[in-house]
Amino acid sequence: MTEKIIILDFGSQYTQLIARVVREANVYCEIIPFHKNIEYTPELKGVILSGSPFSVNEENAPTVDVSAIAEKVPVFGVCYGAQLTAKLYGGQVAKSDKREYGRANFTVVRGDEILEDVSINSQVWMSHSDTIKQLPSGFELLGTTESIPVAAFKSGSTNAHVIYGLQFHPEVYHSTEGKTIIRNFLVNTCGCSQDWTSAHFITDTVAALKEKLGDSKVVMGLSGGVDSTVAATLIHRAIGDNLFGIFVDNGVLRKNEFEEVLKIYKQLGLNVKGVDAKEHFYSKLAGKTDPEEKRKAIGSGFIEIFDQEAHKLTGIEYLGQGTIYPDVIESAAVHGPSVTIKSHHNVGGLPETMKLKLVEPLRALFKDEVRKIGAELGIPAEMLNRHPFPGPGLGIRILGEITPDKVRLLQDADLIYTDCLKKFGLYDSVWQAGTILLPVKSVGVMGDERTYEFTVALRAVTSVDGMTADWAHLPYEFLGAVSNEIINNVKGINRVVYDISSKPPATIEWE
Repeated sequence: MTEKIIILDFGSQYTQLIARVVREANVYCEIIPFHKNIEYTPELKGVILSGSPFSVNEENAPTVDVSAIAEKVPVFGVCYGAQLTAKLYGGQVAKSDKREYGRANFTVVRGDEILEDVSINSQVWMSHSDTIKQLPSGFELLGTTESIPVAAFKSGSTNAHVIYGLQFHPEVYHSTEGKTIIRNFLVNTCGCSQDWTSAHFITDTVAALKEKLGDSKVVMGLSGGVDSTVAATLIHRAIGDNLFGIFVDNGVLRKNEFEEVLKIYKQLGLNVKGVDAKEHFYSKLAGKTDPEEKRKAIGSGFIEIFDQEAHKLTGIEYLGQGTIYPDVIESAAVHGPSVTIKSHHNVGGLPETMKLKLVEPLRALFKDEVRKIGAELGIPAEMLNRHPFPGPGLGIRILGEITPDKVRLLQDADLIYTDCLKKFGLYDSVWQAGTILLPVKSVGVMGDERTYEFTVALRAVTSVDGMTADWAHLPYEFLGAVSNEIINNVKGINRVVYDISSKPPATIEWE
């Protein structure tokens, strides 16, 4: 029986961060919208109420029956969750005199199990416009900051289980002892045993896949990326060569990637067919310059080839996918169920005629957890630790029309950039790096000859999850070396620039 924590999402930008911190403590958790019913199974150990962009005093503010939850399990309210609890129990929540955002100093005024090993004074991160002015009767104050009277509290003996509330966000990096507070809630308050590990996940998942799939056959479109590779390896552990993998060369992969990825799949013992479909994709992309049209052409091209290859197989019942948790978390629509769930990027859409059931062994995992599982499964580090790569590949790093010659130019330049990052020991400190071929030609001089060739932009960002990103401050010596290598070795490129925009306002990819 896997112990579980439920996080009720009120629409906070930080909800996934709460889940990541809980998972890092080796406790399994799930995010559900606040308006969904909680199933009180024996493995449920506690409920966390997330923050929200809304005010608890708005007419249609999202709400839940906190008292009813606390009759079943301990409750932990973060920011909005704390304010909602205070208001529902008769406390006073009002607009702050000023919007409190950023770092603050948290002072413990009363010791408690949730504050075990937390300093008397520590840095926390605020992000709210309302403040708890007065606690409900019977509630206890645990901590304050210099600007707000109630920064942490606990309920009295009103409910069967304790309710905690924090006005700050313990899940963010800037709350220096926030993870300790969350861990204390999980262990001291909820009694979680912290036994949700990579090894347990693999054992449990393979056993569940064997039971679900039996002798069934599964087809899977592989991308060469971490998610689909780990998912395929888990399915293969369960059913062996009844998994049929299809890896398509869409003509916009990185240089040598098709051959190298197939080699790794062979080492892993996976039953994978490589399909060279470059010309199919180039014909679909011919004349297209709009980024969205290019994306759609690459996505539909994949479906066409995948469908064609899958129909050569017989007796297939399931489609395997590398869907991970951020792909399937339903956003909390504050006035009703969300109508959209992110479509998955590996397959991009399933032809109606295929009528296959889905098997998605990674649905419960975040990206960093997938990498840990992959390492435990013996997948090579060079595949697990590769930078994220967009589904449309180099197709959205070639601005304007895509041609085989442009693909060759960009592949050569990008390989030099990647190899230099590794040679200079910078690759692992960067979240994502890539080369963009610009639709710009400029004059240059090589020897005594005038050139009129393309420009490439180098992009490198640092990030935790890709939601926000800062441009990487790569050393000038490195940038100079990369520029020289590209210009001297890639005929057709005579100028290299470096992109110093962060996200937001820019995006990581140019298209």
